[in-house]
Amino acid sequence: MKITSYRTYVVRTPWRNLTYLVLETEDGVTGVGEARVLGKTHTVLEFLKDTERHFVGQDVFDIEALYRRYTLLDFGSPGEVVMTALALVEMACWDIIGKIANLPVYKLIGGKVHTKIPAYANGWYKGERTPEAFAKAAEAVVAKGYKGLKFDPFGNGDLELTRPEFHKSVQIIEAVYGVVGKNVQMFIEMHGRFAPHQAVEIAKAIEPMSPGWIEEPCRPEDLPALRYVMDHTTIPIATGERLYHAQQYRDLLKDRLTHIIQPDLNQCGGLLETKKICSTAETYSIMAAPHNVGGVITTVATLHMMVGLRNAKILEHFNDFTDSQVKQVASPYPEVVDGYFSLPEGPGWGVTLNEEHLHEETSRHGAGIIYDPGLNMFINPDWNKRGE
Repeated sequence: MKITSYRTYVVRTPWRNLTYLVLETEDGVTGVGEARVLGKTHTVLEFLKDTERHFVGQDVFDIEALYRRYTLLDFGSPGEVVMTALALVEMACWDIIGKIANLPVYKLIGGKVHTKIPAYANGWYKGERTPEAFAKAAEAVVAKGYKGLKFDPFGNGDLELTRPEFHKSVQIIEAVYGVVGKNVQMFIEMHGRFAPHQAVEIAKAIEPMSPGWIEEPCRPEDLPALRYVMDHTTIPIATGERLYHAQQYRDLLKDRLTHIIQPDLNQCGGLLETKKICSTAETYSIMAAPHNVGGVITTVATLHMMVGLRNAKILEHFNDFTDSQVKQVASPYPEVVDGYFSLPEGPGWGVTLNEEHLHEETSRHGAGIIYDPGLNMFINPDWNKRGE
């Protein structure tokens, strides 16, 4: 079954762009992939043009060969742009394969272990950076039934915090803990901000609140720093959203430098490669909580993967508290109910794409480069407001 054509769309929000790739086969079957890549939307779209030979005219079933073409046959070492483009194509291929087989994708990659996946909320803290504002926003998350929430209280911190900023950040965490208590997991996002001694000082200050993890406490590529933090705190460590292929996970797993990995399916080469990484982590007793800043397609595709992971932990979700309009891209949207995502059903991803809506959204950009707003979180102290 050969791929004959493709088309792309972009949906913009105040802080992120979502890119969509629709593939069509010679029999008229279509499939869709989705990706979010900061600062490089235009680059990814142009790269798809450069590498059209890797997928147009190719058999939609040959996922492993697709990976080989993108990561080996062009000879260069693949990075974020390459792996994002690959993920867009690979995800769309799986959607088509599921439709041809008339089965949900998860049944084609090992079936299910779980019937539902717990969700944690992100993007909910868009007010002022004060303990009172964070606590009030957390109340809305708890009221919606989430089993967890994640937040970065550190302003534009980089390597170290000033003494006032350190105490303010801890007070914000304490305020949120005062709302969620022991019944909702609290995950602390550090965005790779800190020198290891600063990450440890923060961890020691918040250990009594038993957060579910601290995420990216140090620069993601600095594995010795990660080891230092692990050796000096009892809080679990989560990392991996900025690692883009299996080789980058090798030492992280082998040396047991994390407790939870967070590969992003739409930047890690797609469904199958991310599943391999997560399954390898299981052999080290490491859990998987994939990074998910996507819309309906990335969320659904990640659920198809997670229901078959024996080491699945929890899935991130933005779209209840920020940019809820992205839910209009396809239906049914995988809503969080009583803190859980349900098992996806229907052939392929099990959703129907609203291409008319995508066309309208894309047309708003006009011609030329599509810029990414981004968050500028190491300079802008109000980045958490996400352009609102």
